[in-house]
Amino acid sequence: MTELVDLHGTAMAEFDRRVAAVALTDWALDTPCADWDVHDLVNHLTAEQLWVPNLLAGARVEEIGDRFDGDNLGEEPAAAWAVAARESRASWLAPSALDRTVHLSFGDVPGREYLWQMTFDLGVHAWDLARAIGADEELDATLVGELYTWAGKHERELSGSGLFADPVPVGEDADIQTRLLALTGRKT
Repeated sequence: MTELVDLHGTAMAEFDRRVAAVALTDWALDTPCADWDVHDLVNHLTAEQLWVPNLLAGARVEEIGDRFDGDNLGEEPAAAWAVAARESRASWLAPSALDRTVHLSFGDVPGREYLWQMTFDLGVHAWDLARAIGADEELDATLVGELYTWAGKHERELSGSGLFADPVPVGEDADIQTRLLALTGRKT
């Protein structure tokens, strides 16, 4: 298995590449995510990255409160994303980050599990962003394979979380990326 921290870096790069491709006129385009346009999607991922340094430092959700609610992108959305992504990535690269206990809204989890969740979200949403702006939708094959394996082990939690749409059926000849996206209700 590829190292999880490296997979996260790959997922981050996949999303970052799509953010860099967003044109000024793209921010209001619809995405495959219900009720989200491109701005909302990038804002969601930016807010997630802003949480990471705090949570890995031991903060609880209640302590952070609504600090990252609302628009985190401001006048320079791509720059806001880049800063949040850099700080998040630096926190994940810190010694013992994967061994820490992270206090999430649904309970305490090991840092490793939180990183899997973050990596999964980045990977799937990189495809969403690509689809929305008409960019290259093909994700890194190693990343897709690892995310598909992880998602298969967590399919029940994913489908019951309310974070993703119900899985959609795909043909037996569907490639692994199509299968991964179908687990989250996405139709390719």
